[in-house]
Formats: sequence, structure tokens, C-alpha cells
Amino acid sequence: MTHWIIPDWPAPLNVRAATTLRTGGFSQAEFSSLNPADHVQDNPAHVFKNRQQITRMLDLPSDPVWLQQMHSVDVICADQTDQVILADASYTHQKNVVCTVLTADCLPLLLCDLQGTTVAAIHGGWRGLLNGIVENAVAKMPNTEILAWLGPAIGPQCFQVGQDVYDLFVNKSRLFADAFTQKSGDKYLADIYQIARIILNGAGVQSIYGGQFCTVTETERFFSYRCDGQTGRMATLIWME
Repeated sequence: MTHWIIPDWPAPLNVRAATTLRTGGFSQAEFSSLNPADHVQDNPAHVFKNRQQITRMLDLPSDPVWLQQMHSVDVICADQTDQVILADASYTHQKNVVCTVLTADCLPLLLCDLQGTTVAAIHGGWRGLLNGIVENAVAKMPNTEILAWLGPAIGPQCFQVGQDVYDLFVNKSRLFADAFTQKSGDKYLADIYQIARIILNGAGVQSIYGGQFCTVTETERFFSYRCDGQTGRMATLIWME
């Protein structure tokens, strides 16, 4: 049994990527079991062992570059970082640097160029998507064809938002109206994958893969904050060999 997903996308052979599942680790109770997040009140010893487990099972060339995510639009270069950095995306032009984001309903989004010279990992909550995290990350990529992969996030049948969120997106662009379905009154179902595709297209990215998961309904595989409240996180990682 594997405890991770390999993206199904035509990335260059030197580009490696994965999303960990919730299985195969050491955490207990609501954090069961492969939780690498150190900010969710899990046992720190278990988190440390889980991080070691991820490095080992994915045969990573170096330890992942962990971010302290804040739903910001900050994108940092992951090279030569020895400390936790406040940001919601990272990129690298260097081999063997592992860009990493943590999610449990938010969208993990990976980028690489067709030549395999740059990779990026993005934490895409609705605030970050609205405010430009994807565009900021795409701006760090070379001016060649970019590939994107949309990892496990809350599905379009489960992501209920209010009128305020709908208005923020539609006031920014009418294109976003297609990503929302009115449920009742001022309640909408939002398709975070469709939102991301609209943003990526607007940033010049046409080759988009993934986007068929649901963290809320696939509870055996994924952590879900919306479903469980206090819970662990999945790691989505990308690097170049």
C-alpha cells in the first residue's frame, strides 16, 4: 500500500512530485496518522517522525522546505533556507530542493516548466487565490510553457461559501461566476478547482491537470479541516532531480 499520490501530468522526467495521504505515519487520534504539520497541536515527536517518514518513503534528495502558511500572497525562493519562512508558496531553480505546502481542504497547486528548470508549490486557499498567490508564483517561472497540477482539495459539492465570497470573486472578474452554483439565498457552492483554472488561464497557463479529488468525502485518504475541525495536513511536494 502506498501512502502518497503521484501527479498524473506530463512533467519533464527530472521533475518529481507527490502528495502524501493521511495514512502510513505515527500520529494518533484525530491526527491519524501521517501528519507533518507542527501547528495543529499534534504531538511534536510524532510530527518529527512523520516528517522523517515522508523524506524516507519518497526518497527525497533533501528535507522538505516547510513554510509557515498564512493565506498570504507571498512567494519565496526555497534555496538555502535553514528556518521556517512566512509564505504560502515557494519555487526553486535548483536541483534537489524540495518545495512543499501543507493542506487539508485548501488547494495544493504545483507548477513546472516544460524544460524542467523551475518548479513551484502553492498553498491555495480562497483568500490567496483571490488576492494573487497563483499569479505571483507564475511570475517566478521562466517564459516558456508552464504545466500546472491541482492536488487534493475540497470538492465542488462540499465547498459552501457565503454571498461575501461570491461577490469578492465576481466583482474581480465575471469569469468567476461559472465557478459558483447558487444553493439557497446567499449560499453558494464554490468550485476551487475551476477558480484555479480561471486564474491559471488568465496568467497564461493552459496545460492544467488534476483537480478530481475531494478531501471532504474521501476521508479514508485525506485530512479535512472542514469535516473534522482539529486534524492533520497532507504535504504536497515538488523537486527536480
